[in-house]
Amino acid sequence: MYKRFFILFVITILLFQVGCSNQSTQTQKRILVSPKGLVLSFWVTVKAGADSAGKEFNAKIIWKGPNQETDIAGQIAIVEDYINKGIDAIVIAACDAQGLIPVLKNANNKNIPIITIDSGIESDLPRSFIATDNTVAAHKAAQALAKMINEEGKVACIPFIPGAATSIWREKGFVEEIKKYPNIELLPIRYSQSDVAIGMAVVEDILTAHPDLKGIFAANESGTIGTIQALKTKNKIGKVKVIGFDAAPNEIKALKAGEIDGLIVQDPFKMGYEGVKAAIKSMQNEPIPKRIDTGVYVVTKDNLSQPEIQQIINH
Repeated sequence: MYKRFFILFVITILLFQVGCSNQSTQTQKRILVSPKGLVLSFWVTVKAGADSAGKEFNAKIIWKGPNQETDIAGQIAIVEDYINKGIDAIVIAACDAQGLIPVLKNANNKNIPIITIDSGIESDLPRSFIATDNTVAAHKAAQALAKMINEEGKVACIPFIPGAATSIWREKGFVEEIKKYPNIELLPIRYSQSDVAIGMAVVEDILTAHPDLKGIFAANESGTIGTIQALKTKNKIGKVKVIGFDAAPNEIKALKAGEIDGLIVQDPFKMGYEGVKAAIKSMQNEPIPKRIDTGVYVVTKDNLSQPEIQQIINH
């Protein structure tokens, strides 16, 4: 009798667990997190933040973006595909501030919450925009570079993609701030297209035309690495001051080696985490801020070892 009772008890527990598992699966929300690209270390850290929030809030994170940040059509196709698959929310770093609007409008019409991270769109469709204040970041880059060259001489600004919001803001912020220094000459803007080889070629061209160049602001990871490679080929390491952007391992290594002089560092983990968290809250009809600033830091060899900086770069 006791044996039969025990068997019935075990079966009841197993059925209960299966029911709970099915219920958990049914209630788990699916969130598309679409980065601008998959190549840069920055996006790997964004994914880590998104995955962390997914685990915490019981959401299935679908990480899908174009291989290259210039592939606007590819990102549009990804978003369209997941709209058709009935995705519950979209967290996106838009490849283009204008190009993604129509497809995201379609998502909004289907009551799919949209959260933009890192790179927004020129529309009120997103329920929240979570990113670095890129204009402020570029102001800090200009101030740091100006100080390093004693506020005089020629400088170059290397943004990445003309239509991408982050590139636009970083270019705009740097230009407006560097103009405050009357003895600094800003050379014509050139773009790296988020490609190391193109960034390298652009900087080599600038150095050939302006051998007296004093400083460079490279506005993202690929532009920074391309700049370093160009300076090496032209034997200009240490002779031209460089402020880069982001904190990829190869950038940190270059900073430690004295190949560049400073980095403007964001918090990509926080972008990914807060993006998913905002999507969850939005689906639950909870209020979320329209704008969340994830912060920015100027990192040099002098402050690299500080605990706050180490925490940001080692996520």
